Amino acid sequence: MDSDNQREDGHNASPIWVSDRPESEQTAAQPSAPTSTYAPVERASVRNLLQQPSFRRLRNRALLAIAVAVVVGFLVGDWRVGVTAGVVAAILEAVYRARSHSSVPAWRRTSVAERRTEAQLRKLERSGYRTLHARAIPNSEAQIDHLVVGPTGVYAVDSEKWDKRLPVRVQMGKKLFHGPFDKKARLTEAKWEASQASELITKSFGREVAVVPSLAIYGPPVPWKIMTIRGVDVYQGDRARKWITKRERALTNSEIDRIYDIAAQVLPARYGDD
Repeated sequence: MDSDNQREDGHNASPIWVSDRPESEQTAAQPSAPTSTYAPVERASVRNLLQQPSFRRLRNRALLAIAVAVVVGFLVGDWRVGVTAGVVAAILEAVYRARSHSSVPAWRRTSVAERRTEAQLRKLERSGYRTLHARAIPNSEAQIDHLVVGPTGVYAVDSEKWDKRLPVRVQMGKKLFHGPFDKKARLTEAKWEASQASELITKSFGREVAVVPSLAIYGPPVPWKIMTIRGVDVYQGDRARKWITKRERALTNSEIDRIYDIAAQVLPARYGDD
């Protein structure tokens, strides 16, 4: 087994390369902005506001707090204790919803593996990372489960739930097996998805942006930390967050925002916008 394949970070190169062309040439190469057009703006109404999911959540939270406050206040005979209990109930409900909420609706999610990876990636938001889930590769049936854009670069994470009864192993550092099953096709697909995303983002961004592919495996134990096999980083699913953050900074905040916006446009949501 090649020792280079056992490096924990999986890659030495920076996930983004800056073009050597002068800035003036880069600007000139950009297509001119289309002429702005104005469309009629739909007037907001109280009825539409009341139907918004965020309003319904706040309403339900307030009703819960009031109910708890009334019940507890009545039982203990002290309205101040009741109010305190109501506030605590509202806070606990908000925390529970934040931890259990998924940006991918339940009927659209294909596996528990994707939900587990999504939970990890959500914790990276406070560190400046932004994630798009279930993004389709145009003109194909392929999908990137999670596209992450952050300070250390751009990453394509595919979450895999494999039978835990079958071992995961590697031969010659180039062949990945799950039990007797050769996963060459899955590695090839993951690498192709990332390369397509890189091409689409690079075209709009104006300089080359590499998208690092990976497989996050759940179920059977993976007997290594992070290994690069056929150009794809493979690791135990619960290491996804560490795999992304254990690198040097490569992008500024403005670059992160711009790449994220571009990715959202060139890689459409598999199930449409929520």
